[in-house]
Amino acid sequence: QLQLVESGGGVVQPGGSLRLSCAASGFTLDRYAIGWFRQAPGKEREAVSCISSSGLMTKYSDSVKGRFIVSRDNAKNTGYLQMHSLKPEDTAVYYCAVADVPLCDMSVRAFDSWGQGTQVTVSS
Repeated sequence: QLQLVESGGGVVQPGGSLRLSCAASGFTLDRYAIGWFRQAPGKEREAVSCISSSGLMTKYSDSVKGRFIVSRDNAKNTGYLQMHSLKPEDTAVYYCAVADVPLCDMSVRAFDSWGQGTQVTVSS
């Protein structure tokens, strides 16, 4: 059974850092693109970043470019989202998702399977 489990969320002060993990089980992650999305209360789910199956292609939304770094370790069947210089507007539930395609796509509809989400709260 294909499963994705996010971890690493929490409460952090503005300017702080967090690293989210997305652990896959029940399948081998290496042929899948990984996407990271977030959803704040009352807002639509938005794309944050994605990484191709090989890890050679990455994309970021304008709001996180230069602050977030997406990566993956196929040997560990895990994807990561390193978040730096966090802002209060980054507060949201963060989701990872996978698409059975090699390349990177930032659209929600491109992704088939989703994790349960992890809460990130940026507050002083």
